Amino acid sequence: MNKPMNDVLLLDKYDVALLTALQQDASATHQQLGEQIHLSASQVSRRIARMQAGGVIRRTVALLDPARIGLGVRAISYVTLTRHGDDESAAFEREIITFPEVLECVAVTGESDYILQIVAASLADLSESVLRRLTRIPCVNNIRSNIVLRSIKSSTELPLGQLDQG
Repeated sequence: MNKPMNDVLLLDKYDVALLTALQQDASATHQQLGEQIHLSASQVSRRIARMQAGGVIRRTVALLDPARIGLGVRAISYVTLTRHGDDESAAFEREIITFPEVLECVAVTGESDYILQIVAASLADLSESVLRRLTRIPCVNNIRSNIVLRSIKSSTELPLGQLDQG
């Protein structure tokens, strides 16, 4: 019933309800989750273990408020490399994963090669410690950055409607 098919684990309505509940509060006990989705704690535990083993649940984390811990500046940076080869991309990617301030780095098509989401304590820190280090990566040709003024929507919850098995 619930076996992988094309790297997608087949999930039933209880799995989807459980994932929805976990995305809202992963610290809830199995008992609390079971009461919410109408399953026993042991069934919740087995389902969570299966979804972890299947790679649906990668890890459980605490979401911190960046501003509350002194990281009040956020920037979106667009990085273009000097050349578009595997060596340059690999070199950039090896380097960028060492930047703790870079929360996300995605390779994209279009005008830029990568888009970064960066946090910093101040504009000076962003400029000096992050952007200056980025420009020192040999294969980086151009960096354009936008400072985030305010966040309209920020979520870690993935939409699960496509999983609804009825």
